[in-house]
Amino acid sequence: MQAEQLVEFVQEQLEDIKARDIITLNVAEKASFTDYMMICSGNSSRHVKSIAENLNTAMKAENMKPIGIEGTDVGEWALIDLGDVIVHVMTDDTRDLYQIEKLWTDE
Repeated sequence: MQAEQLVEFVQEQLEDIKARDIITLNVAEKASFTDYMMICSGNSSRHVKSIAENLNTAMKAENMKPIGIEGTDVGEWALIDLGDVIVHVMTDDTRDLYQIEKLWTDE
């Protein structure tokens, strides 16, 4: 799956599980380890875990295994590494604290 197709697939999966405030950042010019970062919020730690687990399940159903998944034990912030796309799922408080979007944009 091409990077753009993967972004669309992930977007659909995140919307299906009711992830909020989904943004996609093209970081290909700024990072050597991925082309896109997707950031979204979950309503609670349980929701963050569910989003990460459901995305993992959806990827496996498409015969694509994530490179790695971190943070599902606590649920404040989960990271799903899909190679060309890295997905960050956070609670609102964690997202406000780290403001990861600002790290990767010119704003």
